[in-house]
Amino acid sequence: MPINEFNGNTFVAFCDISGFKELMKDDNKAVKALDHFYSNGYRILKENQLNNLTSIEGLFVSDSGVLFVNSQNRDQLRELILLLDTISQLNRNLLAQNLMLTTSIAFGPFSYHNRVEFHGIAKNPIFGNAYVSAFLDNETGKPKIQPGQCRIIRENLPDDIDENLIEDIEPRIKSTNKYHYYYWMIDDPDQIVDFEKQYKDAYQLKYSGMIKALKSQWA
Repeated sequence: MPINEFNGNTFVAFCDISGFKELMKDDNKAVKALDHFYSNGYRILKENQLNNLTSIEGLFVSDSGVLFVNSQNRDQLRELILLLDTISQLNRNLLAQNLMLTTSIAFGPFSYHNRVEFHGIAKNPIFGNAYVSAFLDNETGKPKIQPGQCRIIRENLPDDIDENLIEDIEPRIKSTNKYHYYYWMIDDPDQIVDFEKQYKDAYQLKYSGMIKALKSQWA
């Protein structure tokens, strides 16, 4: 599925498989995880494009994926919704395989160009502040992005989107000063509070289990 070249302002999402370094300790698990990631990603993008549902394109390298809106359509609200819908589909499909993603989304200049230099060797340069912002947020953003989370960086967002995101675009959004968090895993925005409590409890249980294991060695 070839990717059309693009140069302009757009939304870019950087996705990463949570815990992939741990999966790499088992070759079979790592290979299966990548297979699920690639096959689901390509299938969702292809099906949506064939049905003329989205202009979202993407590429997958190792345990990461880059999705972006490749369109001259200036309806930026609709573009963001299409990207969020695609990310929701990908996350839900991978969750069925017990895989979680972290996803950071940024808006800004982005450029993708196909370059083929020699037979069998291809270069596909990616440039743009939006890609760099999404990548860095996923890697080193504060607070650290957690498994399953999808968040939109508010810096550089068009004012109309940043100010009206919850009401006009997607009600499953909770905002902080720095981010808009997208709750793809729920169907009703009223479920956000309950989900956050369950997620926090599960996070704390992980450390309770570690403490129990440590104490069992000398208690």
